[in-house]
Amino acid sequence: MGMHVLVMGGTHHVGRAVVQAALRRGDTVTTLNRGLSRPPAPEVEALPADRTDPGAVRQALGRRTWDAVIDTWAWAPSVVRDSARLLAGRTGHYGYVSSRAVYAWPWPAGADESAPLVAADPGSQDGTDYAAAKRGGELAVLEAFGKRALLARAGMILGPYEDVGRIPWWLRRLERGGPVLAPGPADAALQYIDATDLAAWMLAAAERGTGGAFNVAGPAGHTTIGDLLTTAAQVIGSDAELVWASPELLERENFPLGMEFGLRYPGDPHPTGLHDADVSAALAAGLTVRPLRETLADTWAWLRREGDPVPRPDTPSPAQWFDPAQEQHVLDLVRSRRSA
Repeated sequence: MGMHVLVMGGTHHVGRAVVQAALRRGDTVTTLNRGLSRPPAPEVEALPADRTDPGAVRQALGRRTWDAVIDTWAWAPSVVRDSARLLAGRTGHYGYVSSRAVYAWPWPAGADESAPLVAADPGSQDGTDYAAAKRGGELAVLEAFGKRALLARAGMILGPYEDVGRIPWWLRRLERGGPVLAPGPADAALQYIDATDLAAWMLAAAERGTGGAFNVAGPAGHTTIGDLLTTAAQVIGSDAELVWASPELLERENFPLGMEFGLRYPGDPHPTGLHDADVSAALAAGLTVRPLRETLADTWAWLRREGDPVPRPDTPSPAQWFDPAQEQHVLDLVRSRRSA
């Protein structure tokens, strides 16, 4: 018999992946959200409420109890604090989808969960600083649940339902074919987590009563940007030609490609610590990672089934960063250097 799971959110990206994973496990699923963006799955009990309104949340939840709650909130920590306090006496486990952003920058290479953290306030009503907001959410959950809290410090999250603008944009760009500018070098390491794998692990951890903080991503060296884009082209049957541009050239031309994967930042063509986190604790706690091809194939199937996701205003996709003329300009520069 499955768990009774409350998903705070449940309509986008990780929240939707959690709902789908819970249903596959045979869990009984309740969601709490505003009910505005998409209808709930037929098997889900949907409770409508605006999470920023504590009274509305209290009324929607009533006196109900659950075995576990999974929370994906990424804005003002006070919202997580209010929910965690409300549920502390009637939920056995609180899983919070956090982020590696909670670590103080610059991130040390190969760092585990003991790396320094950003300062944050669990009662803050300010959600503009993503790192502080996520760390504040962590503190709020710990305050209410202690050892019954699971903090999933996720790396870059890919997979179906992604609305951040990474893989969906790249799949569509490769679909158009032709020469495609790619952020080099091709052997640059990428560390990511499939939302489906993250969801499955968090639910299994809830069932086991696993608490604590974990870096959640695939093993360091699991794949490269070259593997990702080449496999993506194969999955969709594209004959696009990947033309690799160095990070130095992209930086010099003020061309943002590569930043969507954290391969570089303005003024820092080769940042360290982003794609080599120590995830041994999560792997020891049962995290499994699907093959890259499955992640990309599932994402492509979702896009073809439902169409492109509505762009998020807080994380615009590369389509809003540059136009084709800029891409062509940098492509011409790369090719001219090759022929020189």
